[in-house]
Amino acid sequence: MAITLTQLLDKMFAGDEVAVARLMTLVEREGKEVGPILEALAPRLGNAFTIGITGPPGAGKSSLVDHLAALIRKAGKTVGVVAIDPSSPFTGGALLGDRIRMSQHYLDKGVFIRSMATRGSHGGLARATKDVIKLLDAFGRDYVLVETVGVGQTELDVMGTTDTVLVAVVPEAGDGVQVMKAGLMEIADIFVVNKADRDGAARMQTELSLMLELKYSNRPAAEADRPLWRIPVLPTQALTGVGLKELFQAIETHHQFLIESGELGRRRKARRREELLSRVEYEVRRRLTIKSRTDTAFAHFLEEVSEGKIDPQTASTKILESSVLRE
Repeated sequence: MAITLTQLLDKMFAGDEVAVARLMTLVEREGKEVGPILEALAPRLGNAFTIGITGPPGAGKSSLVDHLAALIRKAGKTVGVVAIDPSSPFTGGALLGDRIRMSQHYLDKGVFIRSMATRGSHGGLARATKDVIKLLDAFGRDYVLVETVGVGQTELDVMGTTDTVLVAVVPEAGDGVQVMKAGLMEIADIFVVNKADRDGAARMQTELSLMLELKYSNRPAAEADRPLWRIPVLPTQALTGVGLKELFQAIETHHQFLIESGELGRRRKARRREELLSRVEYEVRRRLTIKSRTDTAFAHFLEEVSEGKIDPQTASTKILESSVLRE
């Protein structure tokens, strides 16, 4: 007999790993089950502390996640890992996958690892990442680590998804100006100069520290009354574990800062608002895509715009005022 969605959710709430994995597959497929799943999760959310690990390709993000997971477990806490992999151009699936990641945690029930393909998303995260994080939160994980795919300048989604953002850079990435150009200076709560045994690591650490001091001195007046978090710049060697204890301590210190300053609540409220707008935007685009193939009125607007008979602004206003978006 086929298991119902309610039974699957009950199994997950009881600690069944197979159930949570099946629910993750359902939310990734973005079918009709997503709404009921998220509705059931809502009362159980808000307990997990989420940490985003981002940075350019080759920065050692996977090794950092591996060691951080081990330190979290050593502290007696549970952890979920969401590893965003590049999508296969043929299947849309993850190229790397969790089977070759973090092998030391494979038999540890306190670590749950999920690899996800970006599936065409350009912001460093898969579109269903937020829902998978919610599943891990409701599943009872104390921490959720989110490793982004590493796509450079567009890798900003993680800021709107996690509580603490860890930005990993390496000496080979060039000087600190390149980090600033990539927008990483604006999203980081903690900077990690990984592979710190290589040439140029000390210079990179110094440059980042100086630029952060400049950022603090130019702090907007509107933020003057808010508590200031001074972003640490920490050297690490993720392959050998050097500096990882200090990094985990910095994460814990930032967690405490967020709670005591009230920033954690503000960030989470802002994320929920942004998620609503994002979901509405996605649904409008989805309906328009369907209508473009089936609705004669919308097809007419498309033809008029493509022929230059009506401008896109006027056409979009008429579409929004019409019944085109109704299903």
